[in-house]
Amino acid sequence: MTGLKRDIGLLGLTFISVGGIIGSGWLFGPLLAVQHAGPAAVISWIIGAVAMFILAITFAEISAMLPIPGGIARVPQFSHGNIVSMAMGWTAWIGYNTTAPIEVEAMLKYLAPYAPWLHTAETGDLTGAGVFVALVFMLLFVAVNALGVKFFTRVNAVLTWAKIAIPVVLSILLIASRFKVENFSRPDGFAPYGLQGIMAAVSTGGIIFSFIGFRHVVDMAGEVRNPKFAIPAALILSIVLCAAIYLGLQVAFIGALDPSMLSKGWAQLSFGGEGPLDAVITSVGLVWFLSLLNVGSVIGPFGNGLVSTGSNARIALALSQNGFLPKRLKALSSFGVPLWALALNFLIGTLFLLTVPFTTVIALNGAAIVLSFAVGPVAVVCLRDLLPDHPRSIRIPAVRLVALSAFAIATLIVYWSGWDTVWRLGIALIVGKVLLLVRFRNRLDEMDVTEALWLMPYFAGLGLISFLGQFGTGSLKQIPFGWDILVCVLFSSIVFVLAVRSALSPEKFNEYISEEEIIDPKKPVIGL
Repeated sequence: MTGLKRDIGLLGLTFISVGGIIGSGWLFGPLLAVQHAGPAAVISWIIGAVAMFILAITFAEISAMLPIPGGIARVPQFSHGNIVSMAMGWTAWIGYNTTAPIEVEAMLKYLAPYAPWLHTAETGDLTGAGVFVALVFMLLFVAVNALGVKFFTRVNAVLTWAKIAIPVVLSILLIASRFKVENFSRPDGFAPYGLQGIMAAVSTGGIIFSFIGFRHVVDMAGEVRNPKFAIPAALILSIVLCAAIYLGLQVAFIGALDPSMLSKGWAQLSFGGEGPLDAVITSVGLVWFLSLLNVGSVIGPFGNGLVSTGSNARIALALSQNGFLPKRLKALSSFGVPLWALALNFLIGTLFLLTVPFTTVIALNGAAIVLSFAVGPVAVVCLRDLLPDHPRSIRIPAVRLVALSAFAIATLIVYWSGWDTVWRLGIALIVGKVLLLVRFRNRLDEMDVTEALWLMPYFAGLGLISFLGQFGTGSLKQIPFGWDILVCVLFSSIVFVLAVRSALSPEKFNEYISEEEIIDPKKPVIGL
């Protein structure tokens, strides 16, 4: 789009992805993983990383070929038309709008010991002063992004270096201070809870959710220099780097535990009211590092909030291009930034902060964002058929098998988010459908209804499996663990075939792609 500045290089784009992946979850991830899998949690991290790599590689092929802003909301228009594009974009936009309030509240919770006036003593809710500070931080996210993508990437790079350095240095210090090799085989062996425990760590333990920040690369693709190389490289580098950091921290955590801490087994491992890394750091005599850990606990959510604010503006821009949101949101400032989109998102984020309970906001965030991952695997196959001869800097081998696997992974991510999350997703989709009908009530014949019909069995089936499955408050837990994974995979395979067969006709595709300013179907995309 004219006016967007392609100022993001490979390092900046990689750090956007890393900054989105590494938040504050690493402070608790090592404990949650071993509680489910014991020392075999290291296997769980590898499985989680490989699964997300398979999913990310589908987006890598698409975004390198179609480097457009707000790709998660925009790409489905070229494969399945308006309704699918708006459904995925709407849910992603709602989820992104909850991210800044969540990250700000997380920051303030970590600051609570140093600033008790931020929260009420009785309920732990933000005080008036706490709300004011939260809004200041959210405005800071907007201000950094408003000054242009070049300035944003520089600020994010500084934060990301710190987010990388703190867990890496901690891992090295823990291994150097105390490393009990015997912890990997006791008290009940390397994998005390078997394959079920390993997979439970991936799902319930949150490992799979630790990598979802790679999506920001897709959203910022419209401002990347040399996108044919930088986009796939950034996605691959960020997932590999973050997997290495998570894996190293997990190994260091297991080895640093005092054997007496494991007397009741891995599932009962706990540290009272103390954070797991705080407790281990203290036990090995690295008390001086606690201050750095506290700095990291604030930098993590701050960086995530900053990156998600920028990504969300591009989602709003894409929805405006699709016609779902007002045209004014397409307007760019002199810095090449969608300023109106930033302003609207700030107002919506403020409403979430002031009116919706924190736990509800977290559930809605997870529900709304994870659904959009289903876009990439389907679109990559459809675009192979619609643009078979277009130059691609990365071409996935056995693309249908890889895409089917990625679609199953995306479905599992939604399922693992839990029934209490999925039903909120359903409400968000219903609200979006109503808004869509109101906005396009006189143009429904232009909405590509036939190409979107596969969404109905997908949403309904996913909701039913989630309701009968093992995850989330209110689920009936009728499908045993393990079998639920098989059910999701089989269900995904059926829907995937239906979705691919529902792609746009070549005529409709050519009509939509001709409206996109950065690509001519007959010419290579900007790049190598």
